[in-house]
Amino acid sequence: MDYRVILFHKHATSARTRFVRFSHGVCAFEGLPPLAQVHAGGSDPALHPAPVLQRVAELLGLEPDMLHAEESFHFNVEIPGECLPVLLIGIDTVDPPFELVTRVDGEFIDLTQARDLPPPELELLRGAYEAVLGG
Repeated sequence: MDYRVILFHKHATSARTRFVRFSHGVCAFEGLPPLAQVHAGGSDPALHPAPVLQRVAELLGLEPDMLHAEESFHFNVEIPGECLPVLLIGIDTVDPPFELVTRVDGEFIDLTQARDLPPPELELLRGAYEAVLGG
């Protein structure tokens, strides 16, 4: 796969932001390898978010219009041999779809529950949190 995805839900009223964590980490579909390095400011103009949104919708069992790509999030992950864009995808439902995420071996976590993640994933989550809250 030539990209990685981080999923989040931001409550419309309280602005409580939660991220989806899988057994392999916070990137949907595939985790990051041990030697991954994060680079801020990168983006891949050839990667259009529409097929990514479709794939995430299929994974979760949602309609694609219930998702959006966070355009202010620009990170790449360098792994041996390639540099992959990371997309930040928001789930636009009233409440987080807990059951749907559990079905795909994930759970919603607050940022403070991510302390035990490897440094590259923490760096991606920090950038995601800033993008979501306009920091």
